[in-house]
Amino acid sequence: MKKSASVLMEKMPKLRNSVRITKRRVDLMRSEIKQYYDKNSYLSWSESKKKYIILGSNEPKNGLVICPSCKIGKLMIIRSRKTKKRFIGCSNYYNGCRASSPLLQKAMLGITKTPCSQCAWPIIFFRYSRRQKWQRQCSNMNCQSRISKD
Repeated sequence: MKKSASVLMEKMPKLRNSVRITKRRVDLMRSEIKQYYDKNSYLSWSESKKKYIILGSNEPKNGLVICPSCKIGKLMIIRSRKTKKRFIGCSNYYNGCRASSPLLQKAMLGITKTPCSQCAWPIIFFRYSRRQKWQRQCSNMNCQSRISKD
């Protein structure tokens, strides 16, 4: 009897690195899929990370604030490949949103994720040299808070 039990144990696969499927884990995965999965994305199994990854999602990782014109994408800093200039644009550009605004090119920039109180675009901090103090302004060119009072 002992010999047959040891043979049987050798033939059974070892489940060291496997994950037990529980109802809690299934519910957690469903909630994550509902939160991040959209019509442009799909699930893929990653062997290196040993988990499912949502690929092709429109949600940018470095988005600043929600776009005030389309309310779907996020405003983010983009550098033009052609001119090498930086500007703020919407991540929903390829679906028709044309919200963009130029940034200062020679200044040191600090971008915050706090929206402007008047136009909902992100607030930027800038200075041209290390001796100057940081100045704060809205990144939207047409914002009322940016227009100087003469």
